[in-house]
Order: sequence, then structure tokens, then C-alpha cells
Amino acid sequence: MRRTVARLAVGATAVALALGACAQGTGGGSDDGTGAGGDFDPEAELSGSLDVMGFGAGDEIATTRVDRTKEALGEDVEVELIEGDLDIQQFLSAVASGQPPELIYANRDQIGTFASRGAIIPLTRCIEGEGIVTDDFRDPALEQVTFDGEVYGIPEFNSIQVTMANSELLDAAGLTVEDVNGSDWEALSAANEALKKVDGGSLSVIGYDSKLPEFLPLWAHANGADLISEDGRTAQLNDPKVVEALEWAISIYDAQGGFPAVKAFRDSADFFGSGNQFATGVLGAMPMEQWYINVLNDVSPDAPLAFDTVHDRNGDPIAYASGSAWAIPEGTDNPAAACRWARVMTEVDSWVAAAEARKSLRAEEGKPFTGVLTGNEAADEAVRELVEPSGDEVWDAGVTAMYEANDNTFSLPANPADAEFETAWQDAVNSVLNGQAQPQEALDAAQETAQAALDEAWQKWEQEG
Repeated sequence: MRRTVARLAVGATAVALALGACAQGTGGGSDDGTGAGGDFDPEAELSGSLDVMGFGAGDEIATTRVDRTKEALGEDVEVELIEGDLDIQQFLSAVASGQPPELIYANRDQIGTFASRGAIIPLTRCIEGEGIVTDDFRDPALEQVTFDGEVYGIPEFNSIQVTMANSELLDAAGLTVEDVNGSDWEALSAANEALKKVDGGSLSVIGYDSKLPEFLPLWAHANGADLISEDGRTAQLNDPKVVEALEWAISIYDAQGGFPAVKAFRDSADFFGSGNQFATGVLGAMPMEQWYINVLNDVSPDAPLAFDTVHDRNGDPIAYASGSAWAIPEGTDNPAAACRWARVMTEVDSWVAAAEARKSLRAEEGKPFTGVLTGNEAADEAVRELVEPSGDEVWDAGVTAMYEANDNTFSLPANPADAEFETAWQDAVNSVLNGQAQPQEALDAAQETAQAALDEAWQKWEQEG
């Protein structure tokens, strides 16, 4: 579920210029978003082809929903899945040439840029016509695919973070998981000092990993600030609270010999295997995406672990939500089939059927079912009813933390310069991590770069509207 944004600004300039005339859905399709496919209607009999770019049916969660969705489409719709991560340049080129796929599976943080460039259509009529229950979706997920007041994507999976820790290392240091859940930064800094170990001048145990650069939005939000304004127009990268958050997260690495030393040691771990950093006792704690709970349970079920949510400085649970979404390209020949696919793949009954399939498979393997997190709150509640206590307090605590985190998410709003904005703040963090700049200096420069990109993108959108 990692972000795979291929930096839209790189290698796609000509494509972006070609799409300029298509802004706000006025290119090869029609303004109402139906294109050549007519009105959206859940009872309509569909036909034609449906090319889905960026999605593969690789596991039971996908295959169960795909089978159900193909049945809803009918036998007259020929579906082709173009597997692998969405190829940004290939997609934009296809739209510019007037031969787009019928549907794409994209990261939610790409939707704003795609929408502003006229590469995807607003889904107002799709949602109304197919009866997609947007009230079921989590607000942060829906906000992330809403650009300039219109929904351009249907949210799919949700990715959030929980606190993961080695309980034996905590016990030996006289600590608990509450000392490393982020609610008290001074306590967490002290815990980092107590947990880290250095042998012969080299780091042998990472005390705490604040997971930079990718988790700066998490720490900024924990400190009471967001990287961008709610309307997606104003960068807030050098807000004093953002600067303070970066300074603190960097100090965690500085106390352990600096980020290069921590990263080199971290990268040497068998992250996905039985020799992972928790199983081998070389990491005290870190925030990490929820899917890693299943990885740890599969490869090191007896590892000494403790789980909690991540907390803000007021002591409240938080998680930075990201994930995927379905979007319909501008100029597609079969938007009606694309819309039905997006509806059925993300509706409650589909998620429940997929969860039941996974639960059965896990039971056959003698493993607990830990649930599935989506952008659909109603689906999450229904799936959670399928989760049964495993009898192991540690893993049950992990599942509890996962669901609590998923109920307390935030996200960054869609904007027309998503990729450029993300690049600006990540480059700033990396420059600090590599010792090339101080936090204030780096974020001041990033603020200028990000705001210029936002201003230019919004101005272009408004002029072409």
C-alpha cells in the first residue's frame, strides 16, 4: 500500500500541456460525466469493454470482489485488468491521445492533480445514478478525493499507523507501550535513550524510529498543525508547529548517532522475514502501517510485541490515512460500466464477502483473522463483527489498536499540485536528515516552492474553468 507516485511533474510535461484543453471534464467526454456511455443506472444492462489500469486480483480480498463485480456487470462486459502500479505517464498519454482506459486504480493523493488536468471526470452523476452511498465512506477518505467541491474518486482500502514495540525491551528499560505511543514527546525521547544500545561505537538496538520522511504529516498533526490548509490552497510547511514537529522527530535520530546510522542499521533487518527487527530484539518501537501486524503474526508469531495507537500530544489517538481510489478517465468509451465496477467493488456486501473469504483462508492456515480496513466506515463495522478474539492478548491488542486508529484518521486535502507539494516537503525533510539543512531553513524553502506550485496550479485551473 505504499505510495508509488511517479512524480507527475517529471517526464509528463508535454502530456500535461496536451491535457490543458480538457480541464474540468470538457475534453473527449461530456460535461455530465456520462461520455459515450449514456446515463448511469444500476438496473441498466451493460456491454462493451472495461479496461482497468493499475489493479490486479492478486489475493482473496481482490478476487472475491472482482468475481462479484463481474457478475453485476453482466456477461456482455469484457473486463481486462492491466496489473501493476498505475503508470502515470502511460495513463496521461492515453488520455491525451483520446484512448484512455475505462477505469483507473490510483492513490488518493493523485486524484486532485488528475482532476485539475482534466484527466478524470467528476463522479456526481455516477454516484447519483448508480446509487453509491457516499455517506458510508469515511470523511477523510472522501475529502481526499474531493476536488473543488466535486468527488472525483471512490475510496477503496485505508492505510493507517499503529504503535508497535518490543515488549521485552520495554520491560528491561522499565517502560510500557504508553511511554512510546507519542502522547508525551519528552517521555518518548527519554524512552528512546533508554531503549537504544550502542556497542563498540555502532548502533546495535534502535530505541525508537520516528519514520521520517514519510510520517512528517503524522507528527505535525500530533502537534496541532497540518501541512496544508483545509481548502488545499495554502501551504503551511513552515508553521512553527510543523517546524517543532520536525525538530523533535529529527532529534530522535540525532540521539542515536544520526539518521544515516539508524537507516543503515534499519535497512539491514529482515523486515518481512522471521529475522525482523522485533523478533531479533534490535528495535524498541516505531509507528507502522497496520498491514505489518499480519506480517509479524505470519513470520514471527512468538515475537515479544506490544501494540497501541499513535497519540497526539493531547493524548488522543490519531492516524494519517492514505489509500487507493477508483477514478474514471476523461473520454472513456464505457463510463457506465466503470461506475458500476467502482460501486460494487466498494459496497458493504462486497467487502463482507471478501472478509469472509479471508477469514476462511486464515482459519485453514491456523491463523487469526484481523480484519480489513477500507475507506467505507459501514463496511469496516460489518467486517469487524467477523473478527473473533484469538486468545492471544498481544495480537488481539494489535487488532484493537488498528480499529481504534482507523476511527481517528485525518488526511491532506486534494489539490491540483499533489505531487509537487509532496515532493517539496519530502525533499525538505531529506535535506535535514542528510545534514544539508536545519529544519527551519529547509521548511522555509519548501514553503516557498510548495506555495508557488499551488498558486500556479490553482490559477491554471480557474482560468481554464
